[in-house]
Amino acid sequence: MKLTPRSTADLSAQIAEAIRDAIITGALIVDQRLPSEAEMAEQFQVSRPTVREALKRLAAQSLIRTQRGATGGAFVNRLSFEEAYAQQITTSTLLLSMNAVSFDTACEARYALERACAPLAATRRTADHLATMRAEIFRQGQPGLSDEAFCASDVTFHRALVDAAGNPVLSYQLAGAVEAMQPLMNMITFSARDRAAITALHSRIVEAVEAGDGDAATSHLSALEAETCKLAALVFAARAQRPASS
Repeated sequence: MKLTPRSTADLSAQIAEAIRDAIITGALIVDQRLPSEAEMAEQFQVSRPTVREALKRLAAQSLIRTQRGATGGAFVNRLSFEEAYAQQITTSTLLLSMNAVSFDTACEARYALERACAPLAATRRTADHLATMRAEIFRQGQPGLSDEAFCASDVTFHRALVDAAGNPVLSYQLAGAVEAMQPLMNMITFSARDRAAITALHSRIVEAVEAGDGDAATSHLSALEAETCKLAALVFAARAQRPASS
């Protein structure tokens, strides 16, 4: 890769991109040791601090790990789906908040993705997935449960449903939908929420999944989407009727 000198930051970004591309294409494989800082500085014709900054960028993306000692250095890391969840959630949250995605758009996307998981969950769910969903339904019915705790339980329930599909790629893709979109939707709708109605729909979903009935689970998710949209409409209508602040 030819580097175009502009600034130290530009050069470190270019070096990081070159190494990242080598990892993606398989030129560098998992657990392979990268050349030393001195070797890379000579290869790219830059200073060692510039190489060090590039390695910091890669480590922040969990693409490499560093080890100390005589056999240490920088190594290609094995990135797991679980380790990537946090970054996916953060990115999704920022995209939604910075781009002012409408409630309807977020709700449509979230439930469309989740409905795709329902038939798979109905055939692949484990006893642990069912136990998690039922535990959250029980928790949601407890008197005195705060709005924040109910929202957290709601997220846990739907995350278990998604994970029950047994597909790590879907779980990763829906991490943003469930753990970024859903809390934002909960914040909007919690004031108008009928907990009993939502808990009843959750119960129908888990019963359908346990029975291996993907169509029924999908249908109950659609009903939950309709309930969510109804709540949002009530909240937005109430806000529209408030007198403008002077």
